[in-house]
Amino acid sequence: MKPVLMKLNVVPCRFVKRLNRFVALVEVNGEIRKALLTNTGRLEEFLIPGRKAFCTPKSGGKTDFVLIAFEDLEGKGAIVDTRTQAKAFERAVELGLVPWLKNCSIKRKEVRLGNSRLDYLFECPGGELYGEMKSAVLRGGKKGEYAMYPDCPTLRGQRHVRELIELVKAGKDAIIFFIGAMPKVEKFRPYEKGDPELARLLREAKRAGVRIEGLSISLIPDGRVILEKPELEIEL
Repeated sequence: MKPVLMKLNVVPCRFVKRLNRFVALVEVNGEIRKALLTNTGRLEEFLIPGRKAFCTPKSGGKTDFVLIAFEDLEGKGAIVDTRTQAKAFERAVELGLVPWLKNCSIKRKEVRLGNSRLDYLFECPGGELYGEMKSAVLRGGKKGEYAMYPDCPTLRGQRHVRELIELVKAGKDAIIFFIGAMPKVEKFRPYEKGDPELARLLREAKRAGVRIEGLSISLIPDGRVILEKPELEIEL
């Protein structure tokens, strides 16, 4: 049995169209409703009219639901909601299920660094570890075994990698990790066509000593978020 990280109140829905970066139209019980879409990637392989998806109800604001995931392999959901990805990751760390963060805990979130913020500051046996999380929900490889990032150019992502490199050069420890939020992925690699500069920067970061890791999660239709693979093979 794969570990259950959290349980969501999901309702089946179907994707209709994306209105803007953060809002989509979905069909729920035959009605067209607005849903919050937290992932700013292009998500072209998922945002197909009529595709089955999973939403959670929300109260307040201009949307009625949050678009959590799209039906993917084996009937499981590929989780596109970045907040769910983060909560699942944090729960995995809390349960000690992430081998590359063994005996580490989350000391602080939203850590100010230069002109931006990093997602995490971990407290580890060897000291503090600065961390940045990225959503890898683009599938690649002949067998679909790769989770990839990014699916479009990301100046913000480039800036984060540069800042992690500078942290390591200043004598601190840093990690960038990727949430392959899809079933049946075994490895991570950067999507060169999406952003060749980001791919180059990741290779530079590895040479500089930035740790690069990944794990995979997915959604069971009953709302359970499971840890698929606690450690993805990294190919740069």
